[in-house]
Amino acid sequence: MGAVLAIRTAAAHPDQVAAVAGFHPGNLVTVAPDSPHRLVPKLAAQVHLGHAENDMTPKAISELNQALDAAGVGYTSETYPGTVHGFTMSDTDAFNPSALQRHWDRLLPLLDRTLANS
Repeated sequence: MGAVLAIRTAAAHPDQVAAVAGFHPGNLVTVAPDSPHRLVPKLAAQVHLGHAENDMTPKAISELNQALDAAGVGYTSETYPGTVHGFTMSDTDAFNPSALQRHWDRLLPLLDRTLANS
């Protein structure tokens, strides 16, 4: 669904969305008034973001993490080493099998925790 759309949906429906995960999400911090990082204070969902190495600058990741911290959102945000945008997609040159495994190792526990509580 895409991390941007997932964050927007979770912010619009905090009583209905318990978890948001974004893998190789691209830039979530922009100057636009509807930038996803500006929606963070509306989130009630737990969040996991698995960044490809060059999708966001370290400064943008830091700004996003600061927004999540300030809003009190439970989250993890990590950069997957040796990856490029699209690393979970097995039919592309970007595919990275170890990063895909890490994706599942993060996503399934997130869903287990949040769905068990809903």
